Amino acid sequence: MEAVRLAEHGGPDVLSVEDVPRPDPGPNEVLVYVASAGVNPVDTYFRDGSYEPVDLPFTPGVDVAGTVEAVGSAVDGFQPGDRVFGTGIGNGSAQGAYAEYAVVPDDRLVHLPDGVDLVEGGAAGVVACTAWRALVHHANLRPAETCLIHGGSGGVGHAAVQLADAVSAKPITTAAPAYHDDVTALGADRVLDYSRDDLADAVLDASGGGVDVVLDHRLDDYLQFDADVAAQNARVVGIGENSPDPGFSNDGAARSKDVTYHFMILFNAPDLHVPLRGVAHLMDIGALDVEIARSYDLSEAGEAQRAVVEDSVFGKLVIEP
Repeated sequence: MEAVRLAEHGGPDVLSVEDVPRPDPGPNEVLVYVASAGVNPVDTYFRDGSYEPVDLPFTPGVDVAGTVEAVGSAVDGFQPGDRVFGTGIGNGSAQGAYAEYAVVPDDRLVHLPDGVDLVEGGAAGVVACTAWRALVHHANLRPAETCLIHGGSGGVGHAAVQLADAVSAKPITTAAPAYHDDVTALGADRVLDYSRDDLADAVLDASGGGVDVVLDHRLDDYLQFDADVAAQNARVVGIGENSPDPGFSNDGAARSKDVTYHFMILFNAPDLHVPLRGVAHLMDIGALDVEIARSYDLSEAGEAQRAVVEDSVFGKLVIEP
């Protein structure tokens, strides 16, 4: 089979397509014929070694969707021909999904509803499950609450807007003007230009004085901002940053309102089946659509990984082997 491989850590140019033996599933594993693999920034961190170095050679790709080819001896609940999607594979402990076939532990995989496109399923894992874990598990977002989502046109952001809308909350989000109509169509109550000088005032006005929940993917830019626009007893969920040393210039803005902060990563979830099944249900009933911005083949994996870090896109990038 063909698979994207890296023999050393480095830039996108270390990725190449090789012919490798098709893997066999272990007792608790499922062999998936890959229809699509989402492209995520986390894939680039394992490639360049900024996360813990992986055993080389290595195939990246944490997200996967496809059809079951074979199952391990202890697997119960999957059989050949099943449509499935999952996440949490090419993360150092298992080879990833930039390949024609991928072996997936059965605790990181669920059935994909028949009405959901397999390419969309491959794009859903990290972004939609992160949004689910942030807003449902950590923030306990409730109907009629206001929810500020930074970056509503991005992967996690555009999934979070739809999830907030699905629970009858009021999503307020930021995006470049070119994406305002697209993000509004996803269910955003208000879409604001993230570059405007009066953004805090605009958020306060849109929320009626303060937001109940914030989903923040750039804590080094917005940690203080989140405190300033928070309502009393607000919950802020941080999922990422560009610089590892975010800090307050005035933490009194948070303390005076009893703001609660949660910092999370998806793969600390005690059971990935929970967000995966929640996302599958939302996609099945039409409450969540993962937008595909661009699709690449295996030979274009390096370009896909460059684009996911450097380019502004609406939705997700995927690889279709």
